[in-house]
Amino acid sequence: MEAAHPTTGWEKVGDQFYRKTQLYTAIFDQDLDLDNYIAAGAPYGGAVAICRDETKIISYQPSKSSKPSIDIYSCAGKLLKSIPWEKGSIKGLGWSEDEKLLVVGYDGTVRCYYNLQGDFTQFTLGREAEDFGVRECRFYDHGMVALLTNNVLVSVSSYDEPRPKLLVSPPEGDVHAWAIISPSFTLSRSVEVLLSIGKTVYVVDATECEDRFLDIGPFSHISVSPNGKFAALYASDGKAHVITADFQSRLSEHDSRSQLTPKYLEWCGNDAVVIAWEDEVNVVGPNNAVASFVYEGRVHVIADHDGVRLLTNDVCDFLQKVPDVTDEVFRYGTQSPASVLLDAVEQLENQSPKADDNIQLIRPNLVEAVDTCVAAAGHEFNIHWQKQLLKAASFGKSVLDIYNSDDFVDMCETLRVINAVRYYEIGLPLSYEQYQRLTPEGLIQRLINRHEYLLALRIAGYLRLPTDRIYVHWASAKVRVGTEDDDSICRLVVEKLSGKPGISFEAIARAAYDEGRGRLATELLNHEPRAGRQVPLLLSMEEDEIALDKAIESGDSDLILFVILHLKKKLPLASFFRVINSRPVATALVESSAALENDNALLKDLYYQDDRRVDGAGVFIREALNQLDARTSSDKLALAAKLLSDSRENTFEVASVKEAATLLRMQEALDRDLTDSFTGLSVNETLFKLIRLGYQNKAKKIQSEFKVPEKVVWWIRLRALVAKRDWNEIEDIAKSRRSPIGWEPFFNQILQAGNPRLAASFIPKCTNLEAGAAVAMYEKCGLRVKAAEEAVRIRDVDAWNRLLEAAGRNTQEGREIEALGALAFKK
Repeated sequence: MEAAHPTTGWEKVGDQFYRKTQLYTAIFDQDLDLDNYIAAGAPYGGAVAICRDETKIISYQPSKSSKPSIDIYSCAGKLLKSIPWEKGSIKGLGWSEDEKLLVVGYDGTVRCYYNLQGDFTQFTLGREAEDFGVRECRFYDHGMVALLTNNVLVSVSSYDEPRPKLLVSPPEGDVHAWAIISPSFTLSRSVEVLLSIGKTVYVVDATECEDRFLDIGPFSHISVSPNGKFAALYASDGKAHVITADFQSRLSEHDSRSQLTPKYLEWCGNDAVVIAWEDEVNVVGPNNAVASFVYEGRVHVIADHDGVRLLTNDVCDFLQKVPDVTDEVFRYGTQSPASVLLDAVEQLENQSPKADDNIQLIRPNLVEAVDTCVAAAGHEFNIHWQKQLLKAASFGKSVLDIYNSDDFVDMCETLRVINAVRYYEIGLPLSYEQYQRLTPEGLIQRLINRHEYLLALRIAGYLRLPTDRIYVHWASAKVRVGTEDDDSICRLVVEKLSGKPGISFEAIARAAYDEGRGRLATELLNHEPRAGRQVPLLLSMEEDEIALDKAIESGDSDLILFVILHLKKKLPLASFFRVINSRPVATALVESSAALENDNALLKDLYYQDDRRVDGAGVFIREALNQLDARTSSDKLALAAKLLSDSRENTFEVASVKEAATLLRMQEALDRDLTDSFTGLSVNETLFKLIRLGYQNKAKKIQSEFKVPEKVVWWIRLRALVAKRDWNEIEDIAKSRRSPIGWEPFFNQILQAGNPRLAASFIPKCTNLEAGAAVAMYEKCGLRVKAAEEAVRIRDVDAWNRLLEAAGRNTQEGREIEALGALAFKK
């Protein structure tokens, strides 16, 4: 059977043509009376949801369930899902741009069904909606507005993070009709609401309510064009008005001459308005131009970006403005290059010489003709005419010497995809423009939601798109609804998915866990290569030890610490330590983390559980050192000593801790008796301070108690006396026959303190000096004559000459040095 000419279904509306394309037939069962149902369709040829219109009385049918439900169909009439509804009266039924079904109950409860399989998230519109109830709802691409029974407007701008927000309250009065303008098209970038109250229209948003001062209302219907630039208003007197969305210009007026209020007022693209009654659809264009279509039964109108779908029990039609390229090719009487090229290919098929004549006729415009035929092929629903147009384009480009075929190849790919999803078993009647808006990724997501995995995989492979999410969704659905045992499902999923790039077994395991199949989830997680994906799910499944082992295997210290912190919050301390003690890596991380955060309590518990007494004592000692109060420090040290004393191996450590405790007690006594503070000083520092302050007896007591070696005491005593400049005491010491530390330290310390005279008195006592050292020491004290005497004594001519030069021959000192040398070195 030869395909009808594309212009067969065209109707002229003013100077434009509109076409009605039959997409599918035999949509619904004949016993389903669409007049008793509310219908809402998703954009881009998406699914259609129907629910019973509660304002209509229907006859009782014993064969059908009386329980309320929402049925989701494809445009071809295939039932995708029947969702039971138990939340009372439905006041809003709509779709988001990404095909989420929104159902709003009278009490403000909103369910967002996100995958066509009955799974949903739920939120409410707030206390106001709960108190007064919802009257109606309007939906846009990613949000909605609800009109409550008290005329309050509630807006939700995102379904993923719903935050109901009250808009400005409109003036009192009955709302006859209303519509919304998407934030994408408003200057404020927030949703705007058009309300018909009285004879005028008010525009309401989040900050203000403005009267547009119309006098042609009230209006029974208001509709905003897809591009947000125009608004259509249907008045109670049967007249339809088209004005700009800012209400500055009235563009046209159409008198329908109907006494009946229409069921629908929708835009067909951005150039015409569709007015639909029970079984009649009028397309109204500029200058009062009208085309009428009559159906046998009730018609539901579903608006889309580039047209409207007309849905009855028998057919699903798509009504749209004829695209410009299609009009250029097919309009009767046209002599456009593209039309001539299409005729040429038909002549070529008939082996007529006119084919070449036609090509030569349009040779100057052949590139334009090829491009037009390619574009027109995309807008055709009939496969025969798609092929004819592509043949014409192929014929035309074969004649051209140079032509970029990218658009031609892309269109061939696109048409293969679009034709595949338009097939009635799939039921996605996408137009070319809708496909461009939806994108290939969006189309694949729609196929996934319909569980059309094979087609989704073929399209993704054909368009060279990633396939991982298709496989993951299939596997997730398999673990949810599969009747096989866990081992069989796990084996099947792993066999199908192994080697596929980008597969997340964690997502599949989560689906299994949510379905109550914990063992299957654990088995699937073993195939997840990324520990960062495994661990959070294992923790939520309460497989804590497995999660810790996986984290340790990954070598990621942050991940291990994340698990450890989770376990610490969740488990009793004893259980927590029991889990980590058998895992050295976890124990080491706990220890280092606690040390870094100065969590001494955790460290003490850890060391106690692990019987690490020395480490535990170390914590008490560190605490003791940080205490300001000596008594508290002593108590901490006593606890440390007690821990250490349980083992014979720690004799030295025990003695050291006990000495530290004794020192603290003695320092506490010194603090009480003397004005200065001694707490926190070492034994040597304590001795130094006592000697410097003059408390020799107390210093001897400290020395005796801690058995400080005599050499150390002499050093400390020397430093303390020099520090306090007690030269008399040092002179008394000099009278001693011997010094355990020798006399050189006395010389050095006193000289550094600025007393060369006293320092020089110690030089003769230094008996173990190297040759010439005494000369240098006298010289440091400024006693050159004494240094010269020593140089003469040891017969060091060089040192004597140096000293003579330094003193100068004409000084008294120089003459004395010279005299000493003359006697000694006269030879």
